[in-house]
Amino acid sequence: MSWTKRQIIEQAYEELGLAAMFYDLQPEQLESARRKLDTMVAGWSSKSIQLGFPLPSEANSSDLDQSTNVPDYALEALYLNLAMKIAPSFGKAVAPETKQMADKAYRDVLRKAVNNPPQMKYSHGLPSGAGQKQRLGCGNTFIVNEQDNNILIPEQSMEFFNE
Repeated sequence: MSWTKRQIIEQAYEELGLAAMFYDLQPEQLESARRKLDTMVAGWSSKSIQLGFPLPSEANSSDLDQSTNVPDYALEALYLNLAMKIAPSFGKAVAPETKQMADKAYRDVLRKAVNNPPQMKYSHGLPSGAGQKQRLGCGNTFIVNEQDNNILIPEQSMEFFNE
């Protein structure tokens, strides 16, 4: 079972020494951290780091208890880098070890994204081109794919369709 956004946020606060057992997080602080988490992952997504994280369509349309579907190898990068983002709002200085671990974890996630780039599934209406071999008994000059609407998880390839 994957972590929820709340669990990642609480882990980030714990990394800063603001653990839930000693410090009561206010709902506004949780929402602010959730927005920072969503924007951080959206920024990573623009760098082709696809984690399966559910990005909201609007700033307040996300749920703290929503499952993230993030693979285990990326969790440390998420909560450590989130801790770096929320520390200034509490006037906390981030420990140098935390900065180093956050940078290393981010680089590991980035390396995994570069080594396994997302692959595209061509649209079913795309012409196959001159070099495409015709299947026996099939005179179709278009790429033949079944259209599906599967939800992506990190181990799947991205699919693009012209609908």
